[in-house]
Amino acid sequence: MVLDVMEILKVIFLGIVEGITEWLPISSTGHMLLVDEFIQLNMSQAFKEMFFVVIQLGAILAVVLLFWNKMFPFQWKDKSKPIVKTETFSLWFKVVVACVPGAAVTLLFDDYIEAHLHTPMVIAAALIFYGAAFIVIENWNKRRRPKVTHVTDITYRLALLIGFFQVLSIIPGTSRSGATIIGALLIGVSRVAAAEFTFFLAVPVMFGLSAWKILKFGLDFTTAELMVLGIGCVVAFLVSILVIKFLMSYIKKHDFKMFGWYRIVLGIVIVLYFFFV
Repeated sequence: MVLDVMEILKVIFLGIVEGITEWLPISSTGHMLLVDEFIQLNMSQAFKEMFFVVIQLGAILAVVLLFWNKMFPFQWKDKSKPIVKTETFSLWFKVVVACVPGAAVTLLFDDYIEAHLHTPMVIAAALIFYGAAFIVIENWNKRRRPKVTHVTDITYRLALLIGFFQVLSIIPGTSRSGATIIGALLIGVSRVAAAEFTFFLAVPVMFGLSAWKILKFGLDFTTAELMVLGIGCVVAFLVSILVIKFLMSYIKKHDFKMFGWYRIVLGIVIVLYFFFV
């Protein structure tokens, strides 16, 4: 199969959607599945299920690029031996702890979720429910001061709790970043620290999940399939750089309620569309 211009444009559009929605707490997988309802790639269902996950690697590489100095645990000031940043090592161990609940649930229930819950109504319900949760939690937070204001101050206990909240994101429409941010806000982490921990957590989670999906699909890719993956990841990478910079600037002065209202409106639109069409 040779990709025509229309298929390439579809992949570029999907890459843009992924780059925008991966980091905003509005559910990238939910948006990708909904977009596929209207702009369907001319690929097998098995490939698309894998593609909607693996395309997120482009977005993850944008995080690695932008946060490299914070994520890399070594530092060179001259030609001598590298300085070990113990705080960064400690943070990565906490990220590993936070990954455990999600990894266990994914291994146990991934096939069931794909078979039964990747539907527009499930996505709409998750969008509305967690949209309302953002609004309620942010209103509640107006009367509280965050206990943790820096990402390195997150303890192992808090990291594990955030990891349990991330489990919720296995339901399409929930949003991995949305689930972890909601959990972090509830237990007293500031918005900026919650967002940064979400970025750290995304790196091993998405690399691991992508490897899992690729192995399930098999390594026998056609040229067209490799092109689709490559184009999608590159576009997602470029768009993600802009979106991450916007988000980190936005949450220093604003809360997450705008994203909550967006989720609710989108969820209602989806329900009305699929109910009446």
